[in-house]
Amino acid sequence: MLDTKELYTIRDFLRFSVSRFNEAGLHYGHGTDNAWDEAVALILHTLYLPHDIDSHILEARITTKERILLNQMIEKRIQERIPVPYLTREAWFAKLPFYVDERVLIPRSPLAELIENHFEPWIESHHLNQVLDLCTGCGCIAIALAKTFPECKIDASDMTESALAVAKINVHRHQVEDQVMLYQADLFAGLPAKKYDLIISNPPYVDADDMAELPPEFKHEPAIALAAGQEGLDIVLRILKKAATFLNPQGVLIVEVGNSEAALAEKLPDVPFTWLEFERGGGGVFLLTAKQLLN
Repeated sequence: MLDTKELYTIRDFLRFSVSRFNEAGLHYGHGTDNAWDEAVALILHTLYLPHDIDSHILEARITTKERILLNQMIEKRIQERIPVPYLTREAWFAKLPFYVDERVLIPRSPLAELIENHFEPWIESHHLNQVLDLCTGCGCIAIALAKTFPECKIDASDMTESALAVAKINVHRHQVEDQVMLYQADLFAGLPAKKYDLIISNPPYVDADDMAELPPEFKHEPAIALAAGQEGLDIVLRILKKAATFLNPQGVLIVEVGNSEAALAEKLPDVPFTWLEFERGGGGVFLLTAKQLLN
């Protein structure tokens, strides 16, 4: 067990945690990219404190009960390599909080930036009436869309009942039951026969080599939500094959394929992918119009 008996304040625990995280060589990538932000997220959430607290509060003393709880959380992060959002049961996407557990991936997609920017300049957002979110996981994309476009109706699908159970928690949490409909479906199979103005997806796209080399933190996530065959293209190729059938004539398809971008571009050299860029980093997201999909 970690020895924290000489730690008295929140700042003490933050400094101690950063040192231990660095010493342990933890891997980040589930909402943070460094030991300090990881410690802040874990400790402030455990103490029920917002991230934007006055810095003077960092000098507040920790109670005995809080010390025990913090010690347990820090120990789990180090010894079991459990990502912080699974420890706190909360992740953020598009500036919104979402319940997460090991049934779903932890949200970390650059698609949040697109939603926050109303898809400009790629889509005239007032034309968005019907949207489909494939592979919805915890429901973060669908719910962020509902919050950003209150007049829009969103269908959100996933293969597994377990993921949809988490999505349902978040739909209720954000009170978007009138906008977001959840479906258990294998991509398009099992969805209502309708046309969408936008189909958006963050599907599994990790190739076999990357799956074999995943850091321990990522092995807590459901493999079915990560792995997509030898090249990482199994799911996206199925989406490309059927998407046009479910798009309106002026509709748009947006899909994240991450590190499998090069493999997809090489496999389909004649497809006119538009690869999107993001101010906050990230990539591997393409856009195709319905017309391009039909050609």
